[in-house]
Amino acid sequence: MTIDSTHIFESIHDMSWLIFFEILYIAFLVMVCLRIIYDTRTTTKTLAYLLLVFFVPVGGMVFYFLFGVNYRNRKMYSKKLFANEEISDQVSELIYHYSKQTFEENDAAVKDHKSLAYMLVKDTQSPLTANNEVKLLLNGENKFPEVIKALKEAKHHIHLEYYIYEDDEIGRQIEKILIDKARQGVAVRFIYDDFGSHSIGKNLAKRLIKNGVNVFPFLKINFIFLANRINYRNHRKIIIIDGQTAFVGGINVSDRYINHHNSNQQFWRDTHLRIDGRGVHYLQYLFLCDWNFCSNEKLQPDELFFPRESTFAKSGDKVVQIVASGPDSETPTILFSVLKAINLASKEILITSPYFIPGESLTDALVIASLSGISVKLLVPGVSDSFLVNTAANSYYSDLLNAGVEIYLYNKGFIHAKTMITDEKIAIVGTANMDYRSFDLNFEVNAIVYDEEVARQLRNAFYEDISHSEKIDAAKWKSRSKFRQLLEKTARLLSPML
Repeated sequence: MTIDSTHIFESIHDMSWLIFFEILYIAFLVMVCLRIIYDTRTTTKTLAYLLLVFFVPVGGMVFYFLFGVNYRNRKMYSKKLFANEEISDQVSELIYHYSKQTFEENDAAVKDHKSLAYMLVKDTQSPLTANNEVKLLLNGENKFPEVIKALKEAKHHIHLEYYIYEDDEIGRQIEKILIDKARQGVAVRFIYDDFGSHSIGKNLAKRLIKNGVNVFPFLKINFIFLANRINYRNHRKIIIIDGQTAFVGGINVSDRYINHHNSNQQFWRDTHLRIDGRGVHYLQYLFLCDWNFCSNEKLQPDELFFPRESTFAKSGDKVVQIVASGPDSETPTILFSVLKAINLASKEILITSPYFIPGESLTDALVIASLSGISVKLLVPGVSDSFLVNTAANSYYSDLLNAGVEIYLYNKGFIHAKTMITDEKIAIVGTANMDYRSFDLNFEVNAIVYDEEVARQLRNAFYEDISHSEKIDAAKWKSRSKFRQLLEKTARLLSPML
């Protein structure tokens, strides 16, 4: 028997390379794990990513670097509008004193929620503003006529920022108005999210630019096939007109949000606000920060962007504060504001959310509130547009039902509203869902209205919605199959990434 020395040396050589690559992979795996541990804020999310990189070799690491890097630790961009530090400090001082004055002059409206308002002033310098007019707009058929009327009245500037803007009937109707206003000399600036509105980049956006509208995508995506549920999207829906009028809420620019009579399309239930007054200013600030980031321009605040109160066409009696957070903020401010509002409630908490993956802190807050005798009601879609998200959401219902929380499944159509009402005293309307993505990953914005009239209107809308819903029976829920429960708990493991 002869020994082929060449074959032996080749085998040893191949084994050496194999061992080398194994050592290299293990070293890289250790470094990725250390980065996940160091970089990820929540324990649940850390464990989810660690399990992923361990059990899905290579693919798990690729997924983490595409979707899991915590930009809040790195501050995706600075929200400083003022190049001059001294002026920036003066503005901060003005915000503090104005908010303090609003506290003193509107004690009846804010007295039960002063600590919430103060937290937002301190955390994000979002001023507590008085003398606003606020109009509740239910569904697209009520929002868009208001928007079109306000856009046509613009004198100096129109600022739009949307997650979804579609090249359909309502999209083209607004497009025509924007082009007409640009030709009249009104400065029109439009930010669209390059994932949510990716389809308009090749047509509608180019038509706007050609006709004098300034348009920029937010975080342009070059490989759309990698972008399914991609992180760090701009989920805001904002319009600001002349620094005096603003629209904010859950309704994107799309025909699907308009419920036509005698139409076969699915009924779409959503909520938006029109705000006139000082409450517009922080929305303007957010837009200018996002604009400077997208366009690489250096727009600076002036009286045309932030007009004095005496120039406002309208003057109301509503107290408004804007809450925003995202990968550009130090803390998950929207989550903190929701937790604080729950903590301050004494009678009733009403929450509507199309995507409900609350995490431990929000689940515990709702359980504690319900066990404390507070009526807690949650309204979610009967049929979600995401099987995985819906399955993960179901895994949280048992803990809530056991504590006495009432959960309703909306059956009239799809409910897309993101609202919260507590004690008929404050109303929260915005773009943020009750999930990890909105609290941690997306750029979001909510408006808090400290007013019993608006809270009552939104409360009435909530009870109208649950009249078209099915209440989950706690006993029946407990008896669902073991397989279904296992499926839900498995989906829950992935919830920090959904």
